[in-house]
Amino acid sequence: MSFQAYLDNIQAKTGKSPADFKAMAADKGFATAAGLAPGTKAGAIVDWLKSDFGLGHGHAMAIVALLKGAKKQGD
Repeated sequence: MSFQAYLDNIQAKTGKSPADFKAMAADKGFATAAGLAPGTKAGAIVDWLKSDFGLGHGHAMAIVALLKGAKKQGD
């Protein structure tokens, strides 16, 4: 499954776009425009996404990769 397919599935399940997740992560202090906020662990983001949005581990890690800047929408 491509990275974009993960993002598409996440949006279909949650109704939230990648930009929405970036904004929400910034509001929670997990991310900045440059990537993850200093000291932020992937596990904290995964726990939030599983709890609030019912995402599985793989889909939550896709959002982590997006927030880190390791992957971009369209990859």
